[in-house]
Amino acid sequence: MLAVLRRCWAWLAPRLRRGLTFWRRSIQARVVVSTVVLSAVVVSGVGWILLQQTREGLLRHRVDVVLGEVDAEVSDAQGRLEAASGREGNAGRQQRDLVDPIIERGDSRGYAVVLAGPEEEGPPLRTGGGEYTSGLDLASVPVTLEEHFDGPLRATAWTYTEIVRSTGTGADARTTSEPGIVVGSQVQLPSDGQTYTLYFLFPLAEEQDTLSLVTRALLTAAVLLLVLVAGVTWLVTRQVVSPIRMAREVAERLAAGRLQERLQVTGEDDIARLAYSFNQMATSLQRQIRQLEELSWVQRRFVSDVSHELRTPLTTVRMASDVLHDARASFDPATARSAELMQAELDRFENLLVDLLEISRFDAGAAVLATENVNLGDLVRRVVDAARPLADQRGLRVLVAEPDVPVRADVDVRRIERIVRNLVTNAIDHALADDPTEAVLVRLASDDESAAITVRDHGIGLAPGEASMVFNRFWRSDPARTRTSGGTGLGLAIAQEDAHLHGGWLQAWGRTGQGAQFRLTVPRHAGGTLRHSPLPLVPEDAASSDTGAVVVRGGVVAGPEEGR
Repeated sequence: MLAVLRRCWAWLAPRLRRGLTFWRRSIQARVVVSTVVLSAVVVSGVGWILLQQTREGLLRHRVDVVLGEVDAEVSDAQGRLEAASGREGNAGRQQRDLVDPIIERGDSRGYAVVLAGPEEEGPPLRTGGGEYTSGLDLASVPVTLEEHFDGPLRATAWTYTEIVRSTGTGADARTTSEPGIVVGSQVQLPSDGQTYTLYFLFPLAEEQDTLSLVTRALLTAAVLLLVLVAGVTWLVTRQVVSPIRMAREVAERLAAGRLQERLQVTGEDDIARLAYSFNQMATSLQRQIRQLEELSWVQRRFVSDVSHELRTPLTTVRMASDVLHDARASFDPATARSAELMQAELDRFENLLVDLLEISRFDAGAAVLATENVNLGDLVRRVVDAARPLADQRGLRVLVAEPDVPVRADVDVRRIERIVRNLVTNAIDHALADDPTEAVLVRLASDDESAAITVRDHGIGLAPGEASMVFNRFWRSDPARTRTSGGTGLGLAIAQEDAHLHGGWLQAWGRTGQGAQFRLTVPRHAGGTLRHSPLPLVPEDAASSDTGAVVVRGGVVAGPEEGR
């Protein structure tokens, strides 16, 4: 049984998913279904009211007819009894003379007759007392109506009942029932002066057939009306939804880079005006995008050309600077200091030129990865050892916290090392100098899908809003602050591109006076997709109310909650 249920679910599940997907994506389907459902509710309510009114009208008319017929029968019977009162002294014979003509007329007209009595003396109907139409079950007369006529002479009364008849005998006996109306009226026999009750049972078969016919007609009309409403709704919504679908398809093609796509404008209605405005917007966007592309191409070409053209004069100046730097001992103090400053600035200029060339490669899409599976702990220790002289110069400690299990990942060693070196030197630059209680802390962690490195400092931190600009090119949190590592202002921008190239995240958290923390998260396997990071972005020693981070995915700056 369980295997059958699993097979049924396996067959049903994909179809159910496709149906739900179609329901979510198709506004036309939702409008049509909603309109049909609401129309069905309205039609059902109106149909129920009409059926109730029709039923009540049919029954009211039938009751009026039945009461008139009963009055006529009772009047006729009373007249016959009065005419025969002086000649007949046998009560039993007079009962037969009273009820037999009525039973005969009832058989021809389709109603049954029961004569019960005399009241308070005769046996109850349930025990077989009285005269009645052949085949009629005396239980068809309700007990409530029978009790109504117990006692003195009472007026005519009626009620609804279920008329039960028996046909055939023995094995062929059958019992049928149908709704009906029973009317009771009392008469007195002159022979004995006793009061007898005549019960007339009229079936409602014709009224029931009429009501069934009306019900079928209403159901047919309701189904046809709902189909018509569904068709009209579909046609109306199609006139609105079709242009929207065309606009969506054109927008998707525009987003894919096919900037020449346009909507076809027909007519002068609101949809046509919308299409015209959409085409104007697309034309404006195409023009601006082309201008930006041309400007970006000129900018990239300028950076690339200038970077390459500067290498030759820089090499010449470097050779002259090396000669002057080596001979500075023979110069007077001012000249020797000038030679040292020129050498330092040439080093910084050369680093800037290298970074510009790297940025130009990213802009041109020429950067590629050379991945290998490495232990990120060894890489981090190597970077920290290289940065320790700079930390010692500022009186800072740089600590590395590694897990017991090696953190391994498929990465481009040169690029990841450049990211970590940039983060560590930035942390040293912005940490509080000569404070032995503070340290720059580097942590590593990994799980089955990702590996992460965080660099935490307790320096000046980041002011509100600065986290969204920290990866911009040439941006500095404090332009007046003196750098000790000789940075170019392109380090974090290049680190962002390196993280993007790995399919990873580069995130920053910071608060004024509480320091900052940067987190690098990369897939453990090349080409993997990140869903989370094994290390928290907000440091544990930060205030619990502190939030805020910038997440870089695909070169786009996202909100603080992503990637946590």
